[in-house]
Amino acid sequence: MHSRKILLKKSLLYLIVDKPGFSGLVPCGVGIFQLRDKSSSKARLLSSAIRPVKFLRNSGSLFIVNDHIDVAVLSGADGVHLGQGDLPLEEARMLLGKDKVIGISCHNLSQALKAQEKGADYIGIGPIYPTATKPECRPAGLKVLRRLKGKIRIPYFAIGGIGEKNINEVLAAGARRIAVSRSVLKAKDPAGAARRLYSKLKDILN
Repeated sequence: MHSRKILLKKSLLYLIVDKPGFSGLVPCGVGIFQLRDKSSSKARLLSSAIRPVKFLRNSGSLFIVNDHIDVAVLSGADGVHLGQGDLPLEEARMLLGKDKVIGISCHNLSQALKAQEKGADYIGIGPIYPTATKPECRPAGLKVLRRLKGKIRIPYFAIGGIGEKNINEVLAAGARRIAVSRSVLKAKDPAGAARRLYSKLKDILN
């Protein structure tokens, strides 16, 4: 198994960022960083991706680019995260190669099963709760996590409005990995918030 896939399997906490400058969070249990910037130009996006790629190399954390396969390739990122309306997974794999990581956003069991069958390396499942990051998306609720149990073999990260106030019920519904953004980045102490979430995830595996 390629080392990226090994790191993916070990990753419990996934952090979505909109700009570089998260270096202080690397020792806090974040296994995957995703750059998700919907407003910058491609040139700016590429510039924003190159620095973290260099910084995170050999750190034990993966760096993923949201949506833009060309930026992921040119920056040397570890992979790409695609939505349901983005380039099909098979074509993305041809461009990225088998060693890079490809994740897919899924909103229900049917989409998750299809992503798994098509060769996704991981799934982001949600939104579990209402989220300011994707206000147009209707929450899937905890029930979608219960439906995935025993059916999805690849890593899946519960996403959408998850933080310290509700992580216990997310874990109780069967999730073992979570993806977050605001609950860490907007916290008074982002490093502390990340550590506490990671600790909860780690504890449930023991």
